[in-house]
Amino acid sequence: METTSVPFSARPHLCSFLALVLLYVVSSPCFASLFFDFYGASCPAAELIVSNKVRSASSSDPTIPGKLVRLVFHDCFVEGCDASVLLQGNGTERSDPGNRSLGGFQVIDSAKRNLEIFCPGTVSCADVVALAARDAVAISGGPQLQIPTGRRDGRVSAAANVRPNIIDTTFTMNEMISIFTAKGLSLEDLVVLSGAHTIGSAHCSAFRDRFQENSKGKLTLIDSSLDKNYANELTQRCPVDASDSVTVVNDPETSLSFDNQYYRNLVAHKGLFQSDSVLLDDNRTRNLVEDLANDQGRFFESWSQSFLKLTSIGVKTGEEGEIRQSCSMTNG
Repeated sequence: METTSVPFSARPHLCSFLALVLLYVVSSPCFASLFFDFYGASCPAAELIVSNKVRSASSSDPTIPGKLVRLVFHDCFVEGCDASVLLQGNGTERSDPGNRSLGGFQVIDSAKRNLEIFCPGTVSCADVVALAARDAVAISGGPQLQIPTGRRDGRVSAAANVRPNIIDTTFTMNEMISIFTAKGLSLEDLVVLSGAHTIGSAHCSAFRDRFQENSKGKLTLIDSSLDKNYANELTQRCPVDASDSVTVVNDPETSLSFDNQYYRNLVAHKGLFQSDSVLLDDNRTRNLVEDLANDQGRFFESWSQSFLKLTSIGVKTGEEGEIRQSCSMTNG
């Protein structure tokens, strides 16, 4: 898989960017008990073990990176970044319809099994989820970054907490802002983190609201913000009678590369979801979308900072939570 480096023209900005990241890490209360190289003494190979599992799984299944990135969003937005989305059982987050299409669990479980062999009871599932998403971006050509670790695993996982806390693809700008603000994320974070849609795929139902069925049983476009040719491609891939298993890549141009093509697609009116298209349509975010479409280096720098904030939401540290032995169940 090809990798994409930060353009030379963007490198003069890296020193100031890193200074900002360090300032945020030091000053943010979310990071009060998270540290870079947290496992340096207790499990020195922890990050390498996770990275190797992500790389191995992605080499045999190129859809894995997108699944791992989506997984960290669904974990952190509900109960904070505490691996609550991994817990199995009736009434858990994982059982909610909004989470049933999540994937990548086998990668997390495999990494955790290896970690338990080399460093039993040491590395949390919450850290594995965050590290795996970080690595998924990097091996797809995105920025490579260090993130602090030391998260602990939560013991609470309730399906009822999912829908009020995750973004639906039909959301308006104000609805998305409301959820992001509640998580301590800014309007810029919303635009930047939406760039995760540069990889991954979606089921037809996720954008069906942009079409309606006509009298001949065909889907017709009712959303004028969507490019007509792109809409025709979508209806061919996802006709009325499409199986529930059919998926469409989020980025029709470079679906396996983590790059700024997502924003170029938005400018070309080829955002797959309604929640994508509103980023270009809304005056509050249009300029940033256009800037990121023209400057991949800026996107990578902004992503790195916003990802740090995402993976610090509601973290449990110190004596909170636990270090699970198995990511799919609490320790009992």
